[in-house]
Amino acid sequence: MFFTNVIKAIILGIIEGVTEWLPISSTGHLILADEFVRLETSPAFMSMFNVVIQLGAILAVVVLYFNKLNPFASNKNTIQKNETWQLWFRVIAAIIPSGIIGLLLDDWLDANFHKFLPVAIVLIIYGVAFILVERRNQNRQPKVEQLNQITYKFALIIGLFQVLALVPGTSRSGATILGAILIGGSRFVSTEFSFFLGIPTMFGASLIKILKFIGTGNSFDFAGTVILLIGTVVSFIVSILAIKFLLNYLKKNDFTAFGWYRIVLGFVLILYWMIAM
Repeated sequence: MFFTNVIKAIILGIIEGVTEWLPISSTGHLILADEFVRLETSPAFMSMFNVVIQLGAILAVVVLYFNKLNPFASNKNTIQKNETWQLWFRVIAAIIPSGIIGLLLDDWLDANFHKFLPVAIVLIIYGVAFILVERRNQNRQPKVEQLNQITYKFALIIGLFQVLALVPGTSRSGATILGAILIGGSRFVSTEFSFFLGIPTMFGASLIKILKFIGTGNSFDFAGTVILLIGTVVSFIVSILAIKFLLNYLKKNDFTAFGWYRIVLGFVLILYWMIAM
C-alpha cells in the first residue's frame, strides 16, 4: 500500500504542479483524479494533502522570482528596493479580503461546493468568462503594463476577485488573472501578480489545513510524512516547468484556449457525475 501511495502522490503532485498556475482549476482536476488515483488514507489526510502539496507550487514561484521579490537584493539600488517593498505591500493588501472570508467560510465551502456538479458548473462559467473577456479586449490597450504601475486600488480589486476563488473549481490564478485583465492589466502583469498573491495565500491555507488536521486528533506518521513530502517536491519541480511554459505562451497567445479547456473539462465532470450516480 505504501508503494502504491507513493506512485499516486507523484501523479497528484504532477497534476497540482500543472494546474495550480494555469487558470484551469487545480481543485477540479484533483477531484476528478481522486476518483481514479485516490490515496489509501483517511479523508482528513487527503483533504490536507491536496492543499499542502500546493506549498511545492508556491516555492517554485519563490525560486523563480527570488531576486524580483527580494527587497534586500544587493544588485538593487534604493529605488528598486523601495519598489519591491511597495509590491509586497500591495500583495498583502490584496490578500486581506480572501484571508478574512476564507477563515470564516472554509469548512462551509468545502462541505457544500467541493463536489462534482458545483465544480463542473464553476469550471464552465469561468471558461465562458475567459473567452468573452478576451474577445472584449482584442482591440484594447492595457492600462497597467508594469508591476510598479499597480496601485493599492488595483490590488484590492484583484483581492476581491481572489475571494471568488474560494469556491472550488474557480481557480485562484484564473479568478485573479481574469479580474486584473478586466480592470486594465496586461496579461503578463496580471499573471505575474497572480503568482505573487499565491505565496502568502497558499502558505496561509496550508498552515490552516495542517493545524486543523492536527487539531482534530490526527497525527503525521512516517508513511504519511513521506507521501506528503513526495507530492510537494513533485509539485515544486512540475510548477517550475508550468510557470515557464505559461509565461512563454502568453508572449504570443491569450487565454481563450484555457477557457475552452475549462468548458470541456466541466462537461466531462458533469458526464462522469451522471454516469456515476
